Amino acid sequence: MKILVAEDEKRMNRALCEIIRQEGYEVASVNNGEDALAEIESGVYDLIVLDVMMPRMSGYYVAKKARAAGVRTPILMLTAKSELDDKVEGLDSGADDYLTKPFMTRELLARLRALGRRGIPTNDGSLTYEDLTLDVKNAVLKCGNGQSVRLGEKELRILEYLIANQGQVLTREQIALKIWGYESDSEYNNVEVYMSFARKKLAFVGSKCEIKALRGIGYELRCRDVS
Repeated sequence: MKILVAEDEKRMNRALCEIIRQEGYEVASVNNGEDALAEIESGVYDLIVLDVMMPRMSGYYVAKKARAAGVRTPILMLTAKSELDDKVEGLDSGADDYLTKPFMTRELLARLRALGRRGIPTNDGSLTYEDLTLDVKNAVLKCGNGQSVRLGEKELRILEYLIANQGQVLTREQIALKIWGYESDSEYNNVEVYMSFARKKLAFVGSKCEIKALRGIGYELRCRDVS
């Protein structure tokens, strides 16, 4: 896997690159937003580590421009800001996950591994996982047995988020931020309601995939062993 590190602080840039190389990944780095966008749009990277505060272009702007250009490469956004509004802005800009500085090396690597396992889009922009194909453009969930069902907006976004982060447990906070844009008790209740709707759609198409709830932690998309 080839990873791009976009970080303007030289010592942090070197440290990130060394950590990533020691895990066996190929890594390249840039130190400003303009170069970051050019590298991202080249399409040669499997994952992007993107700092928010950079010269020439902010990480937010880089992510927005990349997504507008059709780039679907997973983005892990690094930020020194821990306020909720900053996290929301990062996700709304097109980032797939965020990590607040300072962070532990183990958490960084875990998040990189999780993003590296995300669902890979097909040529038509659909996402696939096991026997599922999610047609994001037309909001249709298809199963390998030929069954399909149309999805509501929130069901679509939840399943897209789960498939894109397959193998990773997503907390209710992460889901509420990604789907509704802010956190509150009412939004946490909404997560549970729409997870139930999404489960029913998976059952309707007869998929072997299921949404598992881990008590006190979050949700994960898994494939049942049907052998």
